[in-house]
Amino acid sequence: MTDSTYTSYAPATGEEIWSGAASDVDEAVSRARRAWPEWAATPLAVRIETMRRFVNEMRTRADDMATLIAKETGKPMWEARTEVDAVMNKVEISANAYSERTGRKRLDSALQGTSAVRHKPHGVMTVLGPYNFPAHLPNGHIVPALIAGNVIIFKPSEKTPAVGQALVDCFHAAGVPEDVLQMVVGGPDEGKALVGHGGVDGVLFTGSAQVGIAINRRLASNPGKIVALEMGGNNPLVVADTPLLTDAASLIVQSAFTTAGQRCTAARRLIITESMYDPMMEELLKLTRKLIVDEPFADPQPFMGCVIDNDIADKLNRGFLALVTQGGIPLAHLKRPDAKKPFLTPGIIDTTEVEDRPDIEMFGPILQVIKVPDLDLAIAEANNTRFGLSASLIGGSPDDFGRFWANVRAGIINWNRPTNGASSSQPFGGIGLSGNHRPAAFYAADYCAYPVASTEMEQPRANVAIGLKD
Repeated sequence: MTDSTYTSYAPATGEEIWSGAASDVDEAVSRARRAWPEWAATPLAVRIETMRRFVNEMRTRADDMATLIAKETGKPMWEARTEVDAVMNKVEISANAYSERTGRKRLDSALQGTSAVRHKPHGVMTVLGPYNFPAHLPNGHIVPALIAGNVIIFKPSEKTPAVGQALVDCFHAAGVPEDVLQMVVGGPDEGKALVGHGGVDGVLFTGSAQVGIAINRRLASNPGKIVALEMGGNNPLVVADTPLLTDAASLIVQSAFTTAGQRCTAARRLIITESMYDPMMEELLKLTRKLIVDEPFADPQPFMGCVIDNDIADKLNRGFLALVTQGGIPLAHLKRPDAKKPFLTPGIIDTTEVEDRPDIEMFGPILQVIKVPDLDLAIAEANNTRFGLSASLIGGSPDDFGRFWANVRAGIINWNRPTNGASSSQPFGGIGLSGNHRPAAFYAADYCAYPVASTEMEQPRANVAIGLKD
């Protein structure tokens, strides 16, 4: 752990937003362990009602929260408001999911007593949050974990601690005890300390594959600790035959460039059949040139804001140029209007002729285009990745989608819908480098509590009928 101060800045303006000292991880874990028994013993109905009070608190602070999200992430105000709505909607979804997926089950038998399945919370859970959705994504772990009876130590991204603090304050105002939900300020050192701490019973992570793999490796010898990894994707968006070019272009733009491409479900690879390539690219480039890129509160409202900081913008620029040097053909150049600010215009590059295309998540507004002869080869190209989070097919027939769904390896497979914008009422997760088979959203209840099987009788009743001496 470091003796450091962490400061966050508005990426669009450079304004200082928040500053705080690194937390003491050992102290946070000690407080959490002392708080857990009482919270776990709190009736489920009370825990759920506390979460509903959290929604009321969030509703009264919605405008301020959206403004803070927009400032600290650089995303447009309209998008920050949708994030606040998602935070509030999570509570009822999580309550329903807990009832459906971890509800108590009983089977009575006169001779064998009662068989029962109940669920117990794990204990102290660490939530490691990302910067792209600094309220919604950690909240997607926190709410179901609290409902299940766990206590939480939440470390937000060091890039977005102000939103993390505002989220935690809202829970506390709703009646969640301060030691039941704590925020730890810090960076990689504090994150590593939480992951490896003997007093932490579970790690719920959202972020890059690189960090997720490091967490998995660190805990490989400790199977007693629950680990849920939601990582990134090199997501394919396949275009087959469709006459609706304008609609298709809109779906592509929404998939690739919403949140400046900073979504784990963003389309990274646009795979187009040869017959659709020319008309589709003409329509896509025409729409892309119209997109407004500006600061969060600009008028008219921008479609997308900046990426999170200048280091990331520099890295994305280098990645785009690397594709060009390997034979990629720029169709829309990734541009940096102001070298001192992390604004990027959408970049589109044809990498059909690039050998050994890098199978990485370029976490920004970069879309690679790959031309293929037919749908079967498009499906093969879609699977040409170690990731497996989201995939979508635009156009084609019901039979085409049936073939696409059956053969594409991903946890989210859509038809004529974007690759992003997944519903919290469904499971959310992927395979390969995208996750470790612990989907979040509606299925988060599965990793927030563990099943306990019982057979029960009110009085002991048994005999040994075989193998006794006379």
